[in-house]
Amino acid sequence: MNDKDISGFMLNINKLDKSKGLDIILHTPGGQISATEALVNYIKSIFGKNVRVLVPQIAMSAGTMIPFSGKEIVMGKHSSLGPIDPQVGNMPAEAVIGEFEQAKRDILANPKAAGYWQFILQKYHSTFLTSCSQAIELSKILAKEWLLGNMCDGDESKCDTILELFSSHKETKMHARHIGIDRCKESGLKITNIEGDQKFQDLLLTVHHAFMHTFSASAAIKIIENHEGNAFIENLPVRLDFPNKTSQKNEMKNFS
Repeated sequence: MNDKDISGFMLNINKLDKSKGLDIILHTPGGQISATEALVNYIKSIFGKNVRVLVPQIAMSAGTMIPFSGKEIVMGKHSSLGPIDPQVGNMPAEAVIGEFEQAKRDILANPKAAGYWQFILQKYHSTFLTSCSQAIELSKILAKEWLLGNMCDGDESKCDTILELFSSHKETKMHARHIGIDRCKESGLKITNIEGDQKFQDLLLTVHHAFMHTFSASAAIKIIENHEGNAFIENLPVRLDFPNKTSQKNEMKNFS
């Protein structure tokens, strides 16, 4: 997810009947937390609390925070959400902080360990630790605000139990951890099973598989589409590099 998504949602929401609320079928590995914040705020400004998020397969990382903003999450036995502990420079922020804390403990216990830790920690720039702390704080603030404002209906205890699972790197161990429907329910999230309605399950998974086939058979890497067929599609960039005439002829033969 990135800032382009706002354009995709604007295109698709523009002429919809806003009074009916919004169902979002979401399949995403995640993305930028700042873009997620902007997108959720935009959706809330139009539909308020009347938003339901359907996860036919995965909504990971920052993608998990979008279901947190809805009134309900629809999942199947095969569906997964993921930890919301942020990544900074492709590294888990909580793990980075944990490494610094371990370094302090080791050096206080044995000053000779300073040389070893200096070699390990020199990969981080001077403001990296602060960036990690701020990213963790922001993800927790947003997740708690959205949960309290809708699904948890102001219940701080329930909200804290949910965040204890999803925002703790110590609990989930790795950022790519898949958290299935049973653990999501146990945490306190309001979950509805896809399997409870066979016709609904068939329709939802048919839509999901249609998109997955499109991704596998085309250059599309992101599709935001509504039920009326309006679509925002992002494709892989195409480069045609012809270093010399011979290779150009060979490439053109391949296109014929």
